[in-house]
Amino acid sequence: MEIRNIAIIAHVDHGKTTLTDALMRQTGVAEEGFTMDTNELERERGITIYSKNASVFYKDTKINIVDTPGHADFGSEVERVLRSIDSVLLVVDAQEGPMPQTKFVLKKSLELGLKPIVVINKIDKPAARPEDVKEMVLELFMDLGANDEQLDFECIYAIGRDGIAKRKMEDESKDLTPLLDLILEKVPSASSEELTNKPLRAQPFNLAYDNFLGRLAVCRVYEGKIKKGDEVYVKGIKEEARKGKIIKIYTFYGLDRRDSEEAIAGDVIMIAGIADIFIGETICNTPDQEALPVISIDEPTISLNFLVNNSPFAGRDGKYVTNRQIRERLEKELEVNVGLRIDFSGNDFYKVYGRGELHIAILLEKMRREGFELQVSQPQVIIKEENEKKFEPFEEVIIDVPNDMSGIVIEKLSKRKGIMTEMRPEQGHTRIVFEMPTRGLLGYKPDFVMDTRGEGILASRVLGFRPYAGEIEMRTVGSMTSMVTGKSSGFSLWSLQERGVIYIGHAEEVYEGMVIGNVSKGNDMAVNPTKGKELSNMRASGSDEAIKLTPPVRVSLEGGLSIMSEDEYLEITPNNIRLRKQYLSEIERIRQKRKDNK
Repeated sequence: MEIRNIAIIAHVDHGKTTLTDALMRQTGVAEEGFTMDTNELERERGITIYSKNASVFYKDTKINIVDTPGHADFGSEVERVLRSIDSVLLVVDAQEGPMPQTKFVLKKSLELGLKPIVVINKIDKPAARPEDVKEMVLELFMDLGANDEQLDFECIYAIGRDGIAKRKMEDESKDLTPLLDLILEKVPSASSEELTNKPLRAQPFNLAYDNFLGRLAVCRVYEGKIKKGDEVYVKGIKEEARKGKIIKIYTFYGLDRRDSEEAIAGDVIMIAGIADIFIGETICNTPDQEALPVISIDEPTISLNFLVNNSPFAGRDGKYVTNRQIRERLEKELEVNVGLRIDFSGNDFYKVYGRGELHIAILLEKMRREGFELQVSQPQVIIKEENEKKFEPFEEVIIDVPNDMSGIVIEKLSKRKGIMTEMRPEQGHTRIVFEMPTRGLLGYKPDFVMDTRGEGILASRVLGFRPYAGEIEMRTVGSMTSMVTGKSSGFSLWSLQERGVIYIGHAEEVYEGMVIGNVSKGNDMAVNPTKGKELSNMRASGSDEAIKLTPPVRVSLEGGLSIMSEDEYLEITPNNIRLRKQYLSEIERIRQKRKDNK
């Protein structure tokens, strides 16, 4: 059986997973209602976080498909996958056109010499403009330095949700057969007798874990064949080759994995037996074989500290609360999360480096659901120093907003050192492109949602490190901090809500140093949220005012990472997310401020 290997790549929400689901249903490897987003967090957020392997069978050909994330923070998932396939389906929304992550994933695939098949999806949208988008994609190919062969790309039009694809807009189509035929026609075959007869060379590009088998590696077999029970050698980047034994081999059927005795060149498989296998290593027959090129990943852009929770409410609802347990969990995460870097040298904290706020927030959300309790510091951008000059990561930001809201967005991003490179009106919306420091983008998203009343779309991609842009004043509000421990009172919150936004409701437990809201005027303020109304036995007309409390704005994980200030921690437990000051009492905070100002 012939084998074809493809990945589906696109910007977030352009329809990759929906298209993959439809391909699997129509080829009979999945049932109605099936989705590739098997992770609970993915279903909740409606985005793909982890790349997943699947396969479909069409006209005596096995097509291995890798569904990849579309969000820039999970770019490392895409980078390692692209090395293991022979072509990509680049999915582009027929209304939005190419977006930042479209550029990122396309640039990576062009650099590897892949020839993409462009799928213009969602052609049934009322504002769809497929022919314009095709031109925009061609311009993007040119901008990214595509060669002549890559510029001569095939284009197909699709409605992923309905499972329809067609070569030309005017064609009649009821299913995805035109797309499957195009894959067989244009994607080179990954298997051949010549490759199978060579000595074994395979490379893991993803890892998984099984409670009985231990670490599993998802590999592409480039040359030779691999059998269950084979003695193999694993070659790392610098280390000497080490021995291993293949205990199990799985091949993919749909999303399921099936036991197999052997696999041949070109196939994508999962193996068990090598406990210390890592992404990018080479599995081969003999120790003197040449290793495959290493899978390189772009560098992290932000860092923050993970600490043991030491707040007055510590240990109330967490199952795993100690330093050792947090360390073990982070070490386990490093095995599969290749975009993450962790410095374990600190005694009382671990410095975690990630690709963005969402990348870190997903890790923290997974940990709290597993029963971990911890606190984290404010995310900071990674600053490099070269030749006594400072460099910081910059991002390209693409914003789509209603025409009447573009002014406030331009004003705020300009204050955060954003430089506008493009602005064009499009059907009642304005598309604005900025280049700005990642530092200026941290904490901006809550403001963006408020300023555009939830109607704006903001997407970004990392451009690389550029000279330091200077100081940026980002925080315009102060923190409202509790000066006592106790239960909040509605009467006190009623008087405090005039000063800013409140994060807690009536009769909630608070402790000294906990941040219960923000102050519009910009200065921190210590308050007593437990104070009740003074009672007397005298009554007078008009003195008993009705209390009207505004519903609190609850602190979410990503929201907390965005709004916290430098002297605060975000306390994360399975049931609660709280903001707190690093120094709980006001006297300690004043002393520390004096020390810092010396």
